[in-house]
Amino acid sequence: MKVALVEKGIVGGEQSSRNWGWCQQQNRDARELPIATASLRPWERFEAESGETTGFGRSGLLYLCNDDSELATWTHWCEFARTAGVRTGVLGSKQATEKSAAPGRMWKGGVFAPTDGIGDPANAAPAVARSVMKQAATVHQNCAACGIVTSGGRVSGVVTDYGTIRTMTVVLAGGAWASTFCRQAGIRLPRAAIRSSLMSVSLPGGNPPDALHTSAITTTRRGDGTYTVAISGLGKLDLTLQKLRYAKDFMPMLRSRRRSLRPGNMEGVRSGHERTGRWRLDAPTLMENMQVLDPCVDEATLREIRKRAIDLCPVIGESQIAASWTGYIDTTPDGVPAIGEMKELPGLVLAAGLSGHGFGIGPGCGHLVADLVTGAKPIVDPEPYRPAQLNESVWGKVPDF
Repeated sequence: MKVALVEKGIVGGEQSSRNWGWCQQQNRDARELPIATASLRPWERFEAESGETTGFGRSGLLYLCNDDSELATWTHWCEFARTAGVRTGVLGSKQATEKSAAPGRMWKGGVFAPTDGIGDPANAAPAVARSVMKQAATVHQNCAACGIVTSGGRVSGVVTDYGTIRTMTVVLAGGAWASTFCRQAGIRLPRAAIRSSLMSVSLPGGNPPDALHTSAITTTRRGDGTYTVAISGLGKLDLTLQKLRYAKDFMPMLRSRRRSLRPGNMEGVRSGHERTGRWRLDAPTLMENMQVLDPCVDEATLREIRKRAIDLCPVIGESQIAASWTGYIDTTPDGVPAIGEMKELPGLVLAAGLSGHGFGIGPGCGHLVADLVTGAKPIVDPEPYRPAQLNESVWGKVPDF
């Protein structure tokens, strides 16, 4: 099949390069675990098959805690994971403390998933784009997809700012823009974007684990040798008309995250990715005007991150901040991706709402989409990801960022 990838900005310009870089099975929702597992195999094979570098390695993911109830939750998940063929194990206090590589710091316990890993967000998406071009697909950067053309009640093309591409099948992988784009076709897609700020530091000494999570702070080694530091779940909820529209759908998530989700500002309105209106296709649209979604960094969040990071690893207090940035986590009400053909418009296949897990599960999601488009046997059962479920009920499961 002929494939054209249309990118309104640059490949990897938005959340694909702004995440932690985790490629994990550990602590995944039972519905998402199969696609997480299916993603690790192509992550591992990709460099050898493509000649491109993504920075992926099975470094293992380490979770540490000093809270008995949290450790009990992880232990329960590990018991479930073993039934699904996932390698993960509970650590006692001595093992956890040794793996933490933090002198003078004791831990009650933890869990370690040795086959999980990390990739390099700065390089991975561009590497994939170069690879698909080697397979005779085309990649069109700085070319916005503005809307869908229909004929006979199904997709017949995509309007871009460089012209119309005639096609019977369109894959919408628009991340934070997906709901607004669907609205142009009269499709209701409940989703919300959480604004998350993080930073990277260059450590003067020490050798922390490649990927470490605690309830206070998370650290990840990056491809350039610096470490990303972030607070899991902490984010800003910018008030937009779209969030008000889907407030009922997200109420369970908001109640659960009330301590970590904080009121935002007008950044979401300024960016326009949660616009509620429709636009004309014979005039410039929002998609051309906001080529790269680049929200402002929240300085208060950075101060909190640095404070917690120093408490975990005092050497960070001697470090320099190498970079800081912000991205929008595109989430569904239950934190499970929405992948599949939209029943409202045959030919439109959705791959969105990856809820902060998109980098790691991207290869599995892409494989599933390709299977659905070509009619091949799906790599995993597609039913848990069916987009129509988002409008069938208000789900109570909340996302784990």
